[in-house]
Amino acid sequence: MSVKIYHNPRCGKSRDTLKLLESKGINPEIVEYLKTPPTVAELRDILGKLGIKPRDLMRTKEPEYKDNGLGDPSLSDEALIEAMVRIPKLIERPIVLKDGKAAIGRPPEAVLAIL
Repeated sequence: MSVKIYHNPRCGKSRDTLKLLESKGINPEIVEYLKTPPTVAELRDILGKLGIKPRDLMRTKEPEYKDNGLGDPSLSDEALIEAMVRIPKLIERPIVLKDGKAAIGRPPEAVLAIL
């Protein structure tokens, strides 16, 4: 069973989700996405697995969202994806991937559905 978590160790929900996985005997591949952001292709793949649009994966309350004009409804999905790759702080976390499925750990128990 291969599990990957896009993780921010400074985020309580991310830490709680990692602890939940470990409590289930899962030792996931940990990607600290602020240090190693996903590529455009990886982010497109994650969005497809989550079944959501790019704006739904964005942390819209971060100052960088407003500072970069990302609330503009005319921006394309591609522009939003590129912004998240360029400014990974905008990506909602944590994201857990397993066997072609994905879940956002908000709340952490939400990831149990894909395990």
